[in-house]
Amino acid sequence: MAMVIVFGSLNIDLLMKVKEQPQIGETILTPTYKWTTGGKGANQAIACSRFGAKTAMVGKVGDDGFGTRILNALKRDDVLASGVVRDDKEPTGMAFVTVDSKGDNQIVVASGANRLTTSDQMPNEILHSDNVALMQMEVNYSENWDVIHRSKAVGAKTILNLAPSGAVPREVLDDLDYLIVNQIEGRQMAEKMGLEIEESAIALASRLATEAQLTCVMTMGPLGCVAMKPDGSGWRVQAMKVPDEEFGDTVGAGDTFCGVFAACIFKKMSLQETLRHASVAASLACRGVGAQTSMPTHDEVIEYLEEIPAAEAI
Repeated sequence: MAMVIVFGSLNIDLLMKVKEQPQIGETILTPTYKWTTGGKGANQAIACSRFGAKTAMVGKVGDDGFGTRILNALKRDDVLASGVVRDDKEPTGMAFVTVDSKGDNQIVVASGANRLTTSDQMPNEILHSDNVALMQMEVNYSENWDVIHRSKAVGAKTILNLAPSGAVPREVLDDLDYLIVNQIEGRQMAEKMGLEIEESAIALASRLATEAQLTCVMTMGPLGCVAMKPDGSGWRVQAMKVPDEEFGDTVGAGDTFCGVFAACIFKKMSLQETLRHASVAASLACRGVGAQTSMPTHDEVIEYLEEIPAAEAI
């Protein structure tokens, strides 16, 4: 069955809104908190499914109530969850998120059952050339690398969101079609590869694309995004402006971008239109609070698509 397969993390997010982020050793008070389902893998799977792509999630949760909540959330958004395994050795992963009055966030993640996720949960029988495999960096790296190698071997498109940043072996880059990073992650990757750090986002994305021989997509928050190909060509897309009165927070915006990007690649859209749809979706995700609760549907993205101009060739 042709689909996007998301291999990655599933968490419960504990969200607290604060006036300012606490300093080291400081205790601050906030009136309440909110539980939401999250994890980069689950977030991206839900964003992908809401955009209308057939989506499957592969990962692990604990044998606990939090795991049940995550599975129910996936099913409500029509994500195939048969690849999500319950494990009684570790609890469901948790992310502690503080969001300040500017909408910026700080996150601490306890991996829990995500550390036990294995690539053999994605059997070869479900991999073929019509698939898109999407991964992040919240499970053991070696398991990601195996999924990338096996996916590429059958001709599937491979996408890695390098979040959080980590070192990627050269042989893995050789089997990667798309690398998605923000500016911080891009610079960290360039340092690990021994490349000269460029000031320009376009120059840095181009250097990574040429060195790794893949398409490097770099997100730049309110400045939009760029995508550079190994031959030096590329596209730049603006971000949609979100009015102050509609702004919630940036939690989940990056995951929304990645999920919609994968859905568009699955639907065989052009790179410039893929970037445009993903950029609008990420902006729309900033209108609410939390990750999955704020992710837009396909129709919402289409409705706002004309808010940004066409992609600009670089």
